[in-house]
Amino acid sequence: MIVIHDFPHGARGLRVGWLCEEMGLPYAMKPVSFPTDSASRSLNPFGTVPFLQHGEISMTESIAMLFYVAQQYDMLLSNGDSRQTKVLQFTLFGEATLASPMSPLLAERFGAPNDQKRNWSAVGIESRLKSNIACLSDQLGDREFLVGVSLTLADISVVTALRI
Repeated sequence: MIVIHDFPHGARGLRVGWLCEEMGLPYAMKPVSFPTDSASRSLNPFGTVPFLQHGEISMTESIAMLFYVAQQYDMLLSNGDSRQTKVLQFTLFGEATLASPMSPLLAERFGAPNDQKRNWSAVGIESRLKSNIACLSDQLGDREFLVGVSLTLADISVVTALRI
């Protein structure tokens, strides 16, 4: 069984849980405290979440987890499939371009002193995110899914990032 360790309201671990749901795979979500305790760090020295365990496999990084689960259960598109490059692009776009920049915005919004909440860095990140989301919307057009006519890792990655 796949075990996904994540904060109770963590978004990135949901990516893997969602994929497991779509594929009908048995999995369990195991809540992790913040900050991570010594038991969590004994499994994952980085102390990060989400953290996946599957048999002898242990790994961090939600996008890597998506690729791992999809590969294990033959959900990845084959090399000859013309959609493969777009799935790869948008799956990584979800984390690298959308979700990752949101972390400093969350820190600014909830942790920075009031006089530092609207610094030039936060304003710049917000501007880039708005532009990237507008471009993403243009790419999607009137389609239901980012790549093709069915759900892919790209959709799971991007929608989870937008949830953050």
